Amino acid sequence: MNSIKDEIVALRSMKNYPKQLFYDGNLELLKQKKIAIIGSRKPTQYSRNLAHQLSHALSCAGVCIVSGGAMGIDAIAHLGAGSSNTIAVLPCGIDIKYPSVNKNLLSDIQKNGLLLSQFDEGFRSAPWSFVVRNELVVALGDVLIVAEADEGSGSMRSIEFALAQGKKIYVFPQRMGESNATNILLGEGKAKAIYDIDAFVASFTQDMELSNNPHANKVPHAKSSDFLEFCKTNPTYEEALKKYPEKVFEAELGGLIEIRNARVYLI
Repeated sequence: MNSIKDEIVALRSMKNYPKQLFYDGNLELLKQKKIAIIGSRKPTQYSRNLAHQLSHALSCAGVCIVSGGAMGIDAIAHLGAGSSNTIAVLPCGIDIKYPSVNKNLLSDIQKNGLLLSQFDEGFRSAPWSFVVRNELVVALGDVLIVAEADEGSGSMRSIEFALAQGKKIYVFPQRMGESNATNILLGEGKAKAIYDIDAFVASFTQDMELSNNPHANKVPHAKSSDFLEFCKTNPTYEEALKKYPEKVFEAELGGLIEIRNARVYLI
């Protein structure tokens, strides 16, 4: 495990600049344009689909996706971006892959992308460490996208950090009675809705010098994309496991695929 000693400009917006910051992976990702995507651990299928589409599109445009490595929206955002173009911020030591259901995903990010943590090796997550993690996720992103969140959820604390740091907040339009926290943000004028993913990506990247950006248009998430294309053919579960043994479980857990009659179906 390595320690970052140099100051990271993006973290100056934090109330307390991290006293220590450990990493494993590609530090070059910190130099890219970044968007933080967070949300419910048990999102609706609507939010799952939009979060994956958005992170995928942003990644194709050369934007690095930052999230917290948790179940639900976090995992979907990382998967959509691809392991080589995402940063996962952990509430525990980097040597501990938490939550365990995301072990393979976090290992892929460790190998191809970047893991960050403010905690020493061996430290196991505690209620307060999730709050610390959330502030770092928000600080790293140029803007914050909240895919889905209920009142009183952990995402609300991230929203508070974003407001305090002066970050723009974006949400998906939701039905009444669902994702109440993001609906309240819209009603209070504290967030803007993303009605068109392509338009949002174009708007966010218009100031990026894509022609001089070595990360743009490289589709660093090819492995994840190839897997989803493969799933469109409705292969047998056995065929999918043989070709993509790690991706199958992650995608099923993330709600991107489902298994019916021993075959794989893209949701």
